[in-house]
Amino acid sequence: MIKLINVNMNFRGKEILKDISLTIEQGEIMVIIGPSGSGKSTLLRLIIGLLQPTAGEVWVNGREISHMNEDELNKIRLEMGMVFQYSALFDSMSVGENVAFGLRQHTAMPEEEIARTVRRKLRMVGLRGQENAMPNELSGGMKKRVSLARAIAINPHIVLYDEPTAGLDPIMSNTIDRLIVSTRRMIDATSVVVTHDMASAFSIADRIAMIYGGGIVEIGTPAMIKQSENPIVAKFIRGATGIAENRGRSRA
Repeated sequence: MIKLINVNMNFRGKEILKDISLTIEQGEIMVIIGPSGSGKSTLLRLIIGLLQPTAGEVWVNGREISHMNEDELNKIRLEMGMVFQYSALFDSMSVGENVAFGLRQHTAMPEEEIARTVRRKLRMVGLRGQENAMPNELSGGMKKRVSLARAIAINPHIVLYDEPTAGLDPIMSNTIDRLIVSTRRMIDATSVVVTHDMASAFSIADRIAMIYGGGIVEIGTPAMIKQSENPIVAKFIRGATGIAENRGRSRA
């Protein structure tokens, strides 16, 4: 579904990503981990076409997108949904209007069908009947769920998540994790999740890729990452081990 081939990304002479090659299979949940500033969010922006690589190729659903114009990219983006780190809801719009935004902008769907879709997507994320609520009335976890409902409103093939559990308490983080997994099942979406939350990563991932120093230093299943002998990987995940264990007990 997604393939990066020898991707490099420079900003003002600074190398952010170097020689990144990564294949993400259809229906997979791929989690990207790494220290702050390692290029994780840059990777998401390359996949959705907000950035063009300095070198290399970015393939999405069989199409190379790195040299597409904006009109071509917009057609590709209709197949993607994005859940932003800080939800990025429109404060002046109700919850229902936020979820409906993409449908009104990019489809000719009748208003009655839009309303049905909004209700259905809010129900999927556990927010039945919240269409008329305003963003400033919602908790952080509820805003994340509205952002997810908006992202999946058009039934995308790919959903990108930028730090989906950031700023949430463990109970709400668990809720978001379950939604990511259930969303994959319900709409058969390929998911790419950028996170610092190792408990979340180990819980939801089919595979985990770690970026360090601009390159991928390890990729594998959660079990493989936990047992990695790479000292960079081991040191990074060790700091989250206690949190992961506590989250695991709270799940039980």
